[in-house]
Amino acid sequence: MDELVRWLGVQLDEDERIARRACEYASPEWHLDDDTGETVLWWPPEPHVAENERKHGLRVTADVWRGMTIDASGQQIAPHIAAHDPARVLREIDGKRRTLIRCQEAMFAASPMLVHFARQTLREMALSFSDRPGYERAVAE
Repeated sequence: MDELVRWLGVQLDEDERIARRACEYASPEWHLDDDTGETVLWWPPEPHVAENERKHGLRVTADVWRGMTIDASGQQIAPHIAAHDPARVLREIDGKRRTLIRCQEAMFAASPMLVHFARQTLREMALSFSDRPGYERAVAE
């Protein structure tokens, strides 16, 4: 099970890296536009853009968070994109890491049933990563 625990930790680290990188370019909380059903990403104001807008006599929009929509087939795909924003992914990673710790602790329990439960829990956690390299080897242990 040590191999599976290590492998799961690597998968969670990779998901966290990807989610945090997305947060560098947009707000971690995405939502659906009530009127269009599109996914809306927000990113922070850019002062140099505001200066340029003012210089050209344009309406200044860079002093506020700016948004971009993703028309992912409206009501069919956009709700999924918004529901699985980086903020949610990071919360899920935190929960999975806590479960991983509890399972590791349970592996040292005197109760064979508790050890069995911990092993099954780890294998089930790994299912969401079954498309990644090393999955078969990690769960075979």
